[in-house]
Amino acid sequence: MEFSSIERAPGAFQEPVSAEQVAAMCERAFGGGAAVVSAVELGGGLYNNTLRVDIAGRDPVILRVAPRPDRQARIERALMRNEHASLPHFAPIAAMMPRTLFADWTHEVLGRDYVVQTMLDGVSASVGLRAYPRPSWAGFYRQLGTIARRVHEVSGERFGPVAGPTFATWGEALVSALEDTEADLVDAGLDASDVREVVAAAAKGSAVLDEIDRPRLLHGDLWVPNVMLDPDAPEPTITGVLDHDRASWGDPAADWVVHIAGLRAERDPFWETYGRRDEADGSAAWRALIYRARHIGAIRLERHRLGEHARIPDTYQEMREVLGLLADH
Repeated sequence: MEFSSIERAPGAFQEPVSAEQVAAMCERAFGGGAAVVSAVELGGGLYNNTLRVDIAGRDPVILRVAPRPDRQARIERALMRNEHASLPHFAPIAAMMPRTLFADWTHEVLGRDYVVQTMLDGVSASVGLRAYPRPSWAGFYRQLGTIARRVHEVSGERFGPVAGPTFATWGEALVSALEDTEADLVDAGLDASDVREVVAAAAKGSAVLDEIDRPRLLHGDLWVPNVMLDPDAPEPTITGVLDHDRASWGDPAADWVVHIAGLRAERDPFWETYGRRDEADGSAAWRALIYRARHIGAIRLERHRLGEHARIPDTYQEMREVLGLLADH
């Protein structure tokens, strides 16, 4: 087997996967006759280990290996299982998503969850978009708006992560997520007092949160890094959507794609197909601040996990701004 892995510093969050482990996982997935020709770890992912695996007589597959359970934060616990449980709800865009060929939660091979999936054609939009002149990116954002809207049209019965725990109200689900974020930051040795203030504000304003009374499907991480493009198309053309492991039921306005689409005017074409938000609504504006605070807390934790310590102070400044705006409501 030709084997290539990414070199990481000792103690890095993403732990290595060996050639022997790859062979054992593929043997379990495809039987003892599966001959692994090559396995190459792919960059770009920040949570799971992702490898392209070539097996004799088969199309290439993607092997994704989750972190060990004891390295998973509360807000990122069992994400691979959550993705697996949520897949049927993404049926409206299933043609754009990889197929899961095998999943193993037993931990008998290497003490970690893993899945084997089909490999999507195309190139990551993180790279592919750069090949096009910037004015043509408007079409990309319109396509993304259409995809996000289609996902958000799917409704559920309760709020929270698709695999659970779920809650009867949106307020309960959101307060629980914020409390978990606070606890994760404390565990990481970071000051979480500002998140604690957001928890208190959300709990006090639960009636406003509970105006959202119909759970909608949220992708959780839909944006440029998790979208594939046709490398030969004359304009940016989305062909694939990846990594819905943070999928949940909630308010579409709380989804990552809605948050990040609103940060720059360049992305305004997104709203042409997604539909405009009612920013004049006082309740919606207040909820948006709570959602922004939740994203900031999660970003702080991720930067700590990735060792990007120089970028952590920015999250405290952003959170101060949000708390100031919440105080004015």
